[in-house]
This record gives sequence, structure tokens and C-alpha cells, in this order.
Amino acid sequence: MTEETFKDQIKKELNLDLSPQIIINLKKYCAFLLEYNEHTNLTAIKTPEEVYLKHFFDSLTITKILHIEKNQKILDIGTGAGFPGLVLAICFPNLEVHLLDSNNKKINFLNEIIKILNLQNVKTIYNRTEEYAKTNQEQYDVITSRAVAELRILIETSFPLLKRNGLLLAMKSNVEEEIKNSEGILSQIYGSIEHIEKFSLPFDTGLRTIIKIKKLASTPSTYPRAYATILKKPLKKL
Repeated sequence: MTEETFKDQIKKELNLDLSPQIIINLKKYCAFLLEYNEHTNLTAIKTPEEVYLKHFFDSLTITKILHIEKNQKILDIGTGAGFPGLVLAICFPNLEVHLLDSNNKKINFLNEIIKILNLQNVKTIYNRTEEYAKTNQEQYDVITSRAVAELRILIETSFPLLKRNGLLLAMKSNVEEEIKNSEGILSQIYGSIEHIEKFSLPFDTGLRTIIKIKKLASTPSTYPRAYATILKKPLKKL
């Protein structure tokens, strides 16, 4: 996907018309990502065409299920090289976006590109989700996460961070079994799957699923459990 095709496809499929400055920033982001990736492993993607399709376009598909509002506070868990969080911060300057990752090399990359683009609406957090959740309860309107952890684990570690009525948007591929395995934690942590959006990337280059989960009430103080416990002891549905 070239830059021009990217602009055409986000207009056609996502109804997005980005400003010239945003397009320039994405181009700089792409170039810096590929340059940095030559000495530090950030992504398996090696060409600008793949970056525009599988990182930039893919990140913006979150708008299929999320209505972007002014001053929404978003946390992107396991952001890696900034997907989808940094793409959202670039394309929607009215958002406040926090990028969380436990890989310091990726956080260092993000700090550099944020400085290059002079972005004022985004900051990085070097931490594990379950640790960050202990001292930052109910801080975020929306949490995003792309292909980071099994859904039941993502729900338990992230829900304490969401405000009441906040949304967790999990970007996945094939998720039927993960959804079934998450029924136990959802029943105990006051969460409800509101919508499941399934679609293909342009030119049939990959199937995608976005799961929209709403937090219905404050999370009990017993969550998240220790990470080893989460892994070993899946919760059963009440």
C-alpha cells in the first residue's frame, strides 16, 4: 500500500480525511521506524508499503468501533512501536494518548519519534500492565491493545485502569476460543462484550477482529491477581 493508496483507502473504508501535516508526520514515522529497525528489532515488517497497510491502516481500523471524541484519554497496552496508540495520537491531536510497554528498547524508540514529531498529546510508560494497574485505577476512557495477550489476561490486567463505562478495544485475528475463555473473568470483573467487528484489510491481506468490551462497574480491589496466578488459574463463569 503506497501513501496515496493509503489516503484513498482510509477515505473509502474508514471515512477519514487526514490533513497534509498528519500525512507528513506519518511519512516521517514510517521512515524513522524502518531506519531504527535496521539495528533494533521493532517489527518484522521491512517495507514502507507494509507499514502503511499492516501498521498505519490497521491501527486506524479502530475507528470502525470507536467514536473519537475530544479529550478522550486512551491507554495503548503493549504498544510496541506505537500501534495503534501512536498512530491514533498523530491522526487525532485532540486525544490524550499514553503508550505502555515493558520493553525499554521500544519505549526508547517511541520517545525519539515523539520528539521528532513534536507531539504534545502523547507520553510513554515503561511498565507491566498489572503493575501499572495497582496505582492508576480508573484513569482511562478507552484502552486499546493489538495482538498482545490472551483476551482473558488482557481483561483482568487492564480493567482496573478503565473508568466506569470505559471501553477495552482488543484487536485480534481469530478469537472464538479466546472469547469463550474470557467468560469467567468477565462475569467477575463486571465486563460485557458489546460488539465484535470482523473485517478484512484492503486487498484481502488479512482477517481482523476488534472486540469492544464495556466496564459496567468499578473493578473489585482483588484484581488484577498476581500474573502467575492469572496464567495458572483461569476464572470460571459465575
